Formats: sequence, structure tokens, C-alpha cells
Amino acid sequence: MHADFDYASPAVRQLREDLALALRAAAHHGLSEGVCNHFSVALPGAQDRYLINPRGLHWSEIGPDDIVLIDVHGEVLAGRHRVEPTALFIHGAVHRVTGLSVVLHCHMPYATALTLTADRALDPTLSQNAMRFMNRIGIDDRYNGLALDDAEGERIAKAMAGKDIVFLANHGVIVAGDRIAHAYDDLYYLERACLHQVIAQSTGRPLVPVDAALAAHVAMQIQGEREQSDLFFEALRRLVPAPSAGSVSVA
Repeated sequence: MHADFDYASPAVRQLREDLALALRAAAHHGLSEGVCNHFSVALPGAQDRYLINPRGLHWSEIGPDDIVLIDVHGEVLAGRHRVEPTALFIHGAVHRVTGLSVVLHCHMPYATALTLTADRALDPTLSQNAMRFMNRIGIDDRYNGLALDDAEGERIAKAMAGKDIVFLANHGVIVAGDRIAHAYDDLYYLERACLHQVIAQSTGRPLVPVDAALAAHVAMQIQGEREQSDLFFEALRRLVPAPSAGSVSVA
């Protein structure tokens, strides 16, 4: 294996630590669901090999040594755990089709609630948090059952259509990006924006969107300076506890 692909190399170790932190942070923020859903990151320069969370562990207990290295065919290349089947088909396809390094998929409550509505997704002209996602959201408006084959993974990936976020009808969301810290920041604020919209809609009062051009300008302002995303992730590194040492078997 090339040195850059070595599970124990410093670069890959850092990716494993960051991915494990993102998973624990998602559990901390109430974005996880049982032991389901998946976060992954491709190895640098190798979209056909990526790190992903293991099957059977709650996200709050995942450390860097629990992260699994697999290829796009689902073969485990390194790690001590198995990988959940739908993770192989969804993540392999999204990495391959979009070329993005980080793929975060979950069924977080408020975003998933919006996938059940006729609109299927967040309105990016409402709250300031929502505006950061203007022109970034794709919609897969057809639920097609569990993603248990290559064709379904490809269908989901193509629904992104050049976007880095997709709302999956009756299912959940995918947030993708080039860096774990930035993708996690987007995931967190996407759920916050969905929460605000759901609460506002629950009042029964008319909603007041802003002009689409203004929303696009706000998106450009936020995307043009991501230091806040990096600072948030470093704060999570300090605040979200690492799991206690020891191997957990889920075989």
C-alpha cells in the first residue's frame, strides 16, 4: 500500500481522529440515530479508498482506532470492524460521482422532517442560517427503499446534480465537502436552519422570506470565509470527550 494510504500514517491518523470527532459531535448535538447512518472521508488523492464509521457502534463511543478503511467495492482494507451495507453503496457512489472528499449522511430530526413535506427541503430564503445554503441544495424527490445495490447508490449520488447537499425524500440528508471541519459545520447549521423553519411553520403564521439575490449574497459571504467553521471544529475537539481506551467488539 502506498504510504499516503497507510492506515497508520500521520496523515491518515489525523483523518481518522477528525472523522471520529465529527461522529461524536453529531451524537453530542442529537444528529445521530441508534447505530445507523454513516460519515466518510476519502484518502488524499484516492477517491477509491475512504475511511468510514464501523457497523454497530454508537457514534458517541467511536474513536480513531474504530474507523474502517475500505475501497469502493466495500472491501475492508484496514480496521477491526465491519461496515454496514447501505454505507458501501451510498458513500462509494457519492465519492465517485461528486468527487468530494467528505460525505456525511444522517437522519437528523428537523432536516428529515422537511423531507416529508411537499417541498422536500429547506427554504434557503428564510433564516440567516438557511441562506448559507442558497444554490447548494439538491433534492431527491423519490424514495426508493433501502440503498442495497449500486444502482440505488448511483441514483442518490446523481440527485446531487452538482450540489454539495441533498435532501432525500422520506429519508434524510447528505452533506458533502472537501474538509471534515467545513462539512460538519454545514451539517450542524443545516439542522439549525431546518429547526427554525419547522418551528416557524408550526406557529401557523405566514413566513417572510428574503429576496433570493440577498440570500445568495449571504451564502457567498459565509462561504468566502470559513475560519469560523475551523474554530467551531477545534472547540468541539476541546469539548466533546474522547471515548475511553479499549477495544469494542461488534462482530
